Amino acid sequence: MVLSLKNIFLKQGDFSLSANLTIAEPGVTAVIGPSGGGKSTLLSLIAGFSLPDRGSVSWMDSDLTNLPPGARPVAMLFQDNNLFPHLDSLMNVALGGAPVPRPDAQTLDRALVALGRVGLTGLERRKPAELSGGQQSRIALARLLLTDRPVILMDEPFSALGPAQRREMLALVKELLPEATLLMVTHDPEDARGAERTILVVDGKVAPPCDTKRLFADPPPELDSYLR
Repeated sequence: MVLSLKNIFLKQGDFSLSANLTIAEPGVTAVIGPSGGGKSTLLSLIAGFSLPDRGSVSWMDSDLTNLPPGARPVAMLFQDNNLFPHLDSLMNVALGGAPVPRPDAQTLDRALVALGRVGLTGLERRKPAELSGGQQSRIALARLLLTDRPVILMDEPFSALGPAQRREMLALVKELLPEATLLMVTHDPEDARGAERTILVVDGKVAPPCDTKRLFADPPPELDSYLR
């Protein structure tokens, strides 16, 4: 299970991003760094929403560089959870398995199971406005379970939650997706401490992933200044 970015270079106006990295094991990799440094751009490249000017993105030695987002083995969890306000919890989750107006019975059954796994049994008919922020995050996570994609990109998905809820959600992600390769953008160093690996992104330069404990124990100047 290897995600690799080789000789990536992307220029967008005055901003440019460069990356050479490999993530060879499942688990959570935190992506941290100052605002505007390129964290979300990095996820956009992996997801296929942005294409590099040069370089390649691959998964398990399969070249993804020119594939559209829907053809990649990648799912995203956004900051706003990307829930449809007019649909209830069950239908929002079912869209992860079948993005159609009327999912079949098998997909709805899978959605019910996923809701149970994130602790929301009994809330199937609630719409997003009737749920707390933490419950909405769990709905989005349940939908991820139905996508069955091995690479999960999370762009500050729990930033609206309190510290305890963020830790709880990250623990739940690890529990429910133990075999997935997860990249999590966060502005909170404490969130990053819960990840196995950390990627530092500063001024468009993407550092290779490092062991999180080792990185925080002896931070480079770029990280040290960010932590202050």
